[in-house]
Amino acid sequence: MKIHKLFQKTLFGIFLLFGLIGVSTSILCVYTVDTHLSNEYESNSKGIAKTIADASVDIILNRDLSALQSLIDQFVEIQGISYIYITNESGEFLAHTFVPGIPAEIRNGDPFNLETIERRLPGMGDFVEVSSPILASVAGAVHIGMDMGLITLKIQGAIGQQVYLISSIFIAGVLATIWFVSLVGRKIELLTAYAVRLARDRDEAIVAHDDLLVRDDEIGQLARLFRYFAEVMDDKKARRTSMTGLGGPDSGAMGLG
Repeated sequence: MKIHKLFQKTLFGIFLLFGLIGVSTSILCVYTVDTHLSNEYESNSKGIAKTIADASVDIILNRDLSALQSLIDQFVEIQGISYIYITNESGEFLAHTFVPGIPAEIRNGDPFNLETIERRLPGMGDFVEVSSPILASVAGAVHIGMDMGLITLKIQGAIGQQVYLISSIFIAGVLATIWFVSLVGRKIELLTAYAVRLARDRDEAIVAHDDLLVRDDEIGQLARLFRYFAEVMDDKKARRTSMTGLGGPDSGAMGLG
């Protein structure tokens, strides 16, 4: 598709504008989706931790550790939750889902820290750990580790869909812009052809491009303006020819001599 020189800078500006919009929108989508999904996973995990903490009060008070283990084994099957462990008020481990044993990083950590933290466990991966106190930490705390790898995959999938949509809109917008510009370019080509024919033969140009003269847009206005100037030039040429045929002041003087 031929791009006229008149519109090359315009198209470049449109492409640049679309590019800036696409990049900025993609960055905003990436940040929004990442933040939203991360907060959602963290909020859900905190809710699960609170549910376990509320359900384990009687079990801990009755020292029924097998029932406590059975309780957390049910929740670890939820997608995204990689491990759960429960500590008592002294920091001792009452139940956990680690196989074959508790990693050294967790065993050497602070069991009384209830803030959300990030952990890297060798051989297991990266995790975000949330906690919930049991009876306001009087009976201990529940700690849940979320797999950051799974969260990252979810985020990448959601972001991929957003970027695909934005890219599709960008490509469609660019193609539509080229098409609209080409439509204007064809009208300019017709107007140029009309002006060239008008310079050669006014009657032939009017017959060949009569559709331009009846248009009510800028193309029609220019076509009628070209025709007006052509008629003015024809009138001037006709007057000069007439004056030459009748003889000018010099011719009269020569005749008198």
